[in-house]
Amino acid sequence: MRLKYLRKKRHLSQTRLAMELNISQNTVSRYETGSHEPDIKALIRIADYFNVSIDYLLERTDNPDILK
Repeated sequence: MRLKYLRKKRHLSQTRLAMELNISQNTVSRYETGSHEPDIKALIRIADYFNVSIDYLLERTDNPDILK
């Protein structure tokens, strides 16, 4: 998952991102290390926050654009 890349690109700490997404910093850390997978609602929230597609977030494509 590209969460860490997207977070660092915006110069956000794990704590700040956690606050923005209304989750714990530990959850952000687990998502970034791959020790925990976000559920679909969390994936949607993260993708919406970064304005990228879920496929881009999950590294299924290199195109971050949301197809409409």
